[in-house]
Amino acid sequence: MESRVFSRIRRGIQSSAWRRPRPLLWATAGVVALGFLIALEIAARRYGLPGPITNQVKEVVVAPKSGPLLYASMALMMVVLTWRQRLIAAGVAIGIDVVFLLVRWAADAKLGFGNGALWVVLGYAVIAVTRRTGRERVLLLKGVGLGLLLVAGRKTGDTWLLITSKTRPTVLDQYVATADHALGNPSWVAGRIVRATGPIGDHVLDYVYIQLAVAAVVVALYQLRNVAAERRFPRHHLVRTFLVIGLLGPGIYMLFPVVGPIFAYGADGGHWAVADQWPHTPPVMATPHDMPFDEITPRNCMPSLHTAWATAIFIHSRKGPRLLRFAGTFWLIATLGATLGFGYHYGTDIIAGVVFTLTIEAALRSLERGWDRSGIQLVAYGTTVFAALLVSYRYLPVHMAGHPSVFGPLLVLAMVSVIYGYVRTTGPWEPRTAPVPQPEPQPELV
Repeated sequence: MESRVFSRIRRGIQSSAWRRPRPLLWATAGVVALGFLIALEIAARRYGLPGPITNQVKEVVVAPKSGPLLYASMALMMVVLTWRQRLIAAGVAIGIDVVFLLVRWAADAKLGFGNGALWVVLGYAVIAVTRRTGRERVLLLKGVGLGLLLVAGRKTGDTWLLITSKTRPTVLDQYVATADHALGNPSWVAGRIVRATGPIGDHVLDYVYIQLAVAAVVVALYQLRNVAAERRFPRHHLVRTFLVIGLLGPGIYMLFPVVGPIFAYGADGGHWAVADQWPHTPPVMATPHDMPFDEITPRNCMPSLHTAWATAIFIHSRKGPRLLRFAGTFWLIATLGATLGFGYHYGTDIIAGVVFTLTIEAALRSLERGWDRSGIQLVAYGTTVFAALLVSYRYLPVHMAGHPSVFGPLLVLAMVSVIYGYVRTTGPWEPRTAPVPQPEPQPELV
């Protein structure tokens, strides 16, 4: 009997010891994130442009760049609120936006919406600090932080793209385009298909491509639907993967700068392009070289982060109802069609993007459940395959183009092997039965 009591005490001590560092971890992450934003702000200022902090502060008053994104961020924040609080918040946001629209219309200024959503998110940050205490304050601050991180991620990405164009005067498109021969030049094929669909196909794919973040919020809202009742966030959800992809991806852009077929081989590249031949004439196989490019076009192709984010949406939509699973599948397929059909990416970018996402997803899930042998092996394998892809694109493109029947299947097999490893490894991690959420009393705003 005594040994059983001491065993329970020991487990309690170990559990509390595990939980104790969490606030320190969150504080450290916050400091690192703030330092990162300040560094990007300084870097942007060096080129005479506002950084992510300035752009975000300006949108408190000026017309936002993306109103849907701000309302999506507010929706993420509202997962911690009751339905009554959500209705009040949405009404306040719409009312503020109506006032802004009327003022801008009267002043003949640029119209736009979304300021109201940002005001509501910032207002709840003030409420959390001044009117909440304990766990309720922490929960509301997490909701506010989640919403602001989505917006900050967009602003940070814009600044990163500026930095890639200014600091990487040459690009590696000729290497990637040569390696793409092994896959049959899919961007050229998809480009001709999209043009054949006319304006309808073009508009649908363009909307899917632009509103990717909004689609991610829809899936995230389903995953976070029980936060208000359970008064806690799930251990892992789509927003975490989405943000990590956006944080790490631009670093690869700096190592492997590529502008995309529509710029390097199309009319959009102007006199910097090799030739105006996308999407009708694939480039001829020749020895590739670094090529200079302008200081405006982002080097944001390798890997394809749109493919990476769409893959993450697809993965996280698998546990939802049939409609959500269908939407996740549609968004992935349409995103692939848009990235290739608009000439923004090569086929090799797509393969790298899928491997990139699965490796990050495996790492985040392993981090939450505790690292074990299977998780470590999966992350190590995904990292190895991703690095091997980049090395082969850079140093073996001529061999790949010369032997497409060998290297084409090998590239696809490498991606499929990571997919198979992910499914096989993470399958046993899934809980057998989903816990039934128990509603708790929730404080109302005073």
